[in-house]
Amino acid sequence: MAYNADALTSGSLCAELGSRLAKIRLSRNITQKALAREAGIGLRTLRRLEAGGSCTLDSFLRIAITLGLADHLLSTIPAQDIRPIERIGTRRSERKRARPIRHQTPKEPWVWGEGRDD
Repeated sequence: MAYNADALTSGSLCAELGSRLAKIRLSRNITQKALAREAGIGLRTLRRLEAGGSCTLDSFLRIAITLGLADHLLSTIPAQDIRPIERIGTRRSERKRARPIRHQTPKEPWVWGEGRDD
């Protein structure tokens, strides 16, 4: 199934992931019952996932690990390590948390002629 990356929703992504997992399972000639047992999840959970329904992240990861896909999952989200040269330049360590962006907004909009009596 081809998908449009601009129109992705959580529902369409679940459906695509479920479909791909089912195809991998079938290509390896593994039954749903055997995969569910090996992954330590319920058969109904696996069926729901393959149908594009919701499941927990833990259940999804258990199936991916059982199918040998863990390395592929980790490669989809790149590591954001600070390069050593950046540490020297800023004399800081890696970020542990993000700071909120503060926007200064005017208290009242400025209008011509207000506040002056000429």
